Amino acid sequence: MPKIKIPKSSPSIDMTPMVDLAFLLVTFFMLSSTLKSPEPVEVDYPTSISDHIIPKNVIMITIDKGGRVFFDISNAEARKELLANMGTKYKIKFNEEQFKKFSFMSTFGCTMQELPQYIDMESGARKAFNTKGIPLDSLNNQLKDWIFYGNIAALNTGKTNYEEAKLSGEEPEMNDFKPKFILRVDGKAVYVHAQNVINVFRDLKLNNLNFVTSMEMAPL
Repeated sequence: MPKIKIPKSSPSIDMTPMVDLAFLLVTFFMLSSTLKSPEPVEVDYPTSISDHIIPKNVIMITIDKGGRVFFDISNAEARKELLANMGTKYKIKFNEEQFKKFSFMSTFGCTMQELPQYIDMESGARKAFNTKGIPLDSLNNQLKDWIFYGNIAALNTGKTNYEEAKLSGEEPEMNDFKPKFILRVDGKAVYVHAQNVINVFRDLKLNNLNFVTSMEMAPL
């Protein structure tokens, strides 16, 4: 009896599940990602040939070309602790929604009295917000308080992150988790504005201040 020949056909792969998985992953990242708020100030950096990389645990002071002062702190948990301490200092109450929004905000430059209104704004309105910046005169030196309490909050969160890194089996360096202070100044700003901020750091005995510049080629 002759053998029955089974017709051969090329194998096929159903790609539908893979396509579904790809769209699920894209949807997940879109919904779970938090977009960084746009900066309310634009700075034209002076140039240098330094190649130091900005660390993660950062407290940054920005001075625009008009001399206005802005403040930023990188860690979200540190921002919440900082806002709580500043609210206590200036007797201003913030609600839970404002704490949440502030933790993901970018650089800001307004008085403590303006801050609740500023936090409640949409990101586009914040950029257009008319403010003279953070006060740092002798009678109302709010910048000094932001730096002082910001340093405490950054030290606390840095210590927590250091302990977590140790528990995960890493061999972290404690200095890598300490806050780093950065001053970025617009190239067209008058030097005295930068000097006033530097004096605040001196008063607080915080001497590890770094300056942000844009890169240029080193001379041959």
